[in-house]
Amino acid sequence: MLHRTARVVEHTPIADRTFRIRLHCPEIASAIRPGQFVMLRLPNTTDPLLGRPFALYDTLLDASGQAVAIDVVYLVVGKMTGRLVGVSVGESLDVWGPLGNPFLDVGTPDHVRLVAGGIGQTPFLAYARELLGERGFGGDRPRRRAPKVSLYYGVRTASLAAGVEDFRRVGVDVHLASDDGSLGYHGYVTALLAAEAGCGPLVGCGPEPMLRSLMKLAAEWGVPCQVSLETPMACGVGICFSCVTRVKTPDGGWDYRRVCIDGPAFDAQALGWE
Repeated sequence: MLHRTARVVEHTPIADRTFRIRLHCPEIASAIRPGQFVMLRLPNTTDPLLGRPFALYDTLLDASGQAVAIDVVYLVVGKMTGRLVGVSVGESLDVWGPLGNPFLDVGTPDHVRLVAGGIGQTPFLAYARELLGERGFGGDRPRRRAPKVSLYYGVRTASLAAGVEDFRRVGVDVHLASDDGSLGYHGYVTALLAAEAGCGPLVGCGPEPMLRSLMKLAAEWGVPCQVSLETPMACGVGICFSCVTRVKTPDGGWDYRRVCIDGPAFDAQALGWE
């Protein structure tokens, strides 16, 4: 884990109350992998006191092909993100990472389906680029892991759909759903997925009810499923135990695991959700 002060080099709205912020931090950018996250904190203030976790959205390469900056995408929902939106290009943020583990290995399937709800699409752009062999991360050379990647992305309403063209630009097959019918399929994204049942691993990120539905579909279809949890965190490094989740143990019982250091991605069938 590296702790750096990173300069904001770009800060752009990409949907309603949703922004992409680009931070110049070459050491973190060259090490981070899809599925991992960073903690961000506003410097020189105690309000808010603690940092907040943000998934890697993408990295930026310089002319020589070296990763020099990271992108994160956030939705304005609370005090930290409410203040973050006021940070201007040229200002700096405290950043520590890479944190957590990359997405679990899916092998070399023909088709990987990424399922996102709300702001849950944010870990998936870098992951899709890695799966399609379009980019390498963490020092790895690009290597095609899957010939097809689809994104099933559900939002409450059309104005909240963020980064859709980013996914299409890198070759992802995008399927959209909205609760109010203003964009794509009218209904939950898991219902849209269920109507297009197929083989291959599922990877989900979003609200817990959506992840529970996704886990049930995966069990019915007999396909692998991993979920990236959006659990609130206080430290991000395993000290505070504020982000624990239940997991099954080999003896048939369960135990707690820290999402920040044991996740954030877990095999869905290993979670102790009832």
